[in-house]
Amino acid sequence: MGHALHDRKVAILATDGVERVEVEQPRGALYGAGAKSEILSLHPGEIQARQFDINSAGTFPVDRLVADASVDDYDALLLPGGTMNPDQLRANEDAVGFVKAFVASGKPIGVICHGPWTLVEADVVRGHRFTSWPSVRTDLRNAGAEVVDEEVVIDGQFISSRSPADLPAFCEAIVDQFAKAGHEVAG
Repeated sequence: MGHALHDRKVAILATDGVERVEVEQPRGALYGAGAKSEILSLHPGEIQARQFDINSAGTFPVDRLVADASVDDYDALLLPGGTMNPDQLRANEDAVGFVKAFVASGKPIGVICHGPWTLVEADVVRGHRFTSWPSVRTDLRNAGAEVVDEEVVIDGQFISSRSPADLPAFCEAIVDQFAKAGHEVAG
């Protein structure tokens, strides 16, 4: 796809317990398409990554605190999963506020696995179509979303996938959708 995302900047909102592969593969696809990314988190330093929620899988350096981030600084948002990661994000006022503001901006949001929990908490899924990890689907339905079991679902600004098994299709979809979105952030 070349450099479809040249000069685009993507926020990756994550904290301890994030599923490593759900950060690495999308970030690599975005980088390969020319995008830059920053990991926004709840605390400075590093966040602990996991593999299959159970095994320690190293760390990621935090680029900025979500409390100090502005939606205006980013062209798109990525919400990776891992059970502990979105469970902590949805309990954090700054993270939920950032997600609400991002949705209000109309900019694209890629979300995978347990990632939709933060969208549910932000009360922004009503009337939209999503897929997710099976255990998150009841929460999405209860929050007013239409839930389907598909590899990738694109509904307006939202691009969702079920699990790490869907990463190849998810990565292709977010690069495509992020490239189609208007470029609002200054160089």
